Amino acid sequence: MFKSFFPNPKLFFWSFALWSLVCVLTWFFFGETLGQHLSFGGLFGYDYVLAAPPAEGTTATEPAVNPGADFWFYQYMFYCYALFVGVWMYISPHKWARWSVLGTALIIFVTWFQVHLDVMINDWFGGFYDSIQQALGKPNSITAEDYYGQLLTFGKIALVAVTLSVFTRFFVSHWIFRWRTAMNDYYTGMWSRVRHIEGASQRVQEDTMRFSSIMESLGVSLVDSVMTLIAFLPILWALSVHVKALPVVGEIAHALVWVALIWSIFGTGLLALVGIRLPGLEFKNQRVEAAYRKELVYGEDNSNRASPPVIKDLFSDVRKNYFRLYFNYLYFNVARYSYLQVGVLVPYIALGPTIIAGGFTLGVMQQILRAFGRVQESFQYLVNSWTTIVELLSIYKRLKAFELAIANQPLPSIEQVSEQKLPDSNQITS
Repeated sequence: MFKSFFPNPKLFFWSFALWSLVCVLTWFFFGETLGQHLSFGGLFGYDYVLAAPPAEGTTATEPAVNPGADFWFYQYMFYCYALFVGVWMYISPHKWARWSVLGTALIIFVTWFQVHLDVMINDWFGGFYDSIQQALGKPNSITAEDYYGQLLTFGKIALVAVTLSVFTRFFVSHWIFRWRTAMNDYYTGMWSRVRHIEGASQRVQEDTMRFSSIMESLGVSLVDSVMTLIAFLPILWALSVHVKALPVVGEIAHALVWVALIWSIFGTGLLALVGIRLPGLEFKNQRVEAAYRKELVYGEDNSNRASPPVIKDLFSDVRKNYFRLYFNYLYFNVARYSYLQVGVLVPYIALGPTIIAGGFTLGVMQQILRAFGRVQESFQYLVNSWTTIVELLSIYKRLKAFELAIANQPLPSIEQVSEQKLPDSNQITS
């Protein structure tokens, strides 16, 4: 699944995680200050200037725009990516390295840029809603140029975000198909070892595509969640100074961060508990469907196969498993949707005492709500991705049987169950 596309997968992913941690820590400890010596921004009119500490009385709604610092940040990211990609392309040449190594790095870089755009939009919301509050409280206190100018600013950011999303989706589609191609070539090259496995053709034809697309989706979502935390957690931490107390609990430092963390941990644990049976049922569902489909295919070429009693028996297995799956998803969805709907009210409940006391402006409240939502969504990665993870685990188990067969290792017990209900395939006549 992985070694067909990535060079030395375990070492590749572990080295990426470790290198990412090193780069992040380096930036926060001293990397940012190196910009005054190493930045090329001055060549393009973006001179590096260290951000000044916020002046007394400065609110969170005032944007801290520093183009020179942003230029150095992306230059630093380019160095980090180039070093990682260059080392791996050199030490571990691979047929698909340009797509797996360089392509993955590009996807992650673009993901971070999209998170940065989201931070810019969050900053824009603060100033925009403060302007609305000012205009509603004091008519004609802002001009039409100011109002529509802010809308234009949002439009520019949104245009960049939309354009980037379109081209990224196009590239990712090609990236996914390359991974599918790599797995397809690998498994078909070992076809003599895996052809006896139940539903082998479907696993190669369909499961490889589903596995690569789901892995890309979950992987990018995970990276996006981590990057969102890195970007928005400091924002929410700073904005929490406006929240002096929580209902019932009372005063607590940086309260909103702890509310988001505790609520997300609760949801993750809840859904993991109620959805514990789903991966096994999804896997079994794929198996009984494969057995049913296989017998129908045999029946196309052999009149002795796909007799009504056998078909009825096989479809009965399909029906029973689907009904078990529906029942388990019933209480899983009750828990999931209830949790998500209640979660909409959580930040408003937490902000209740501060709103009642008039502790911040409308713009600050919008910033808090958006930042809280982003941090909460990041902490809730498993909650939001659980059904997709269940599907992925099912596909992984099916493709894992190929890996075991290729390595001449025994298959899981469920894969070793003989097709007692089916006539021997040797009965097929030409």
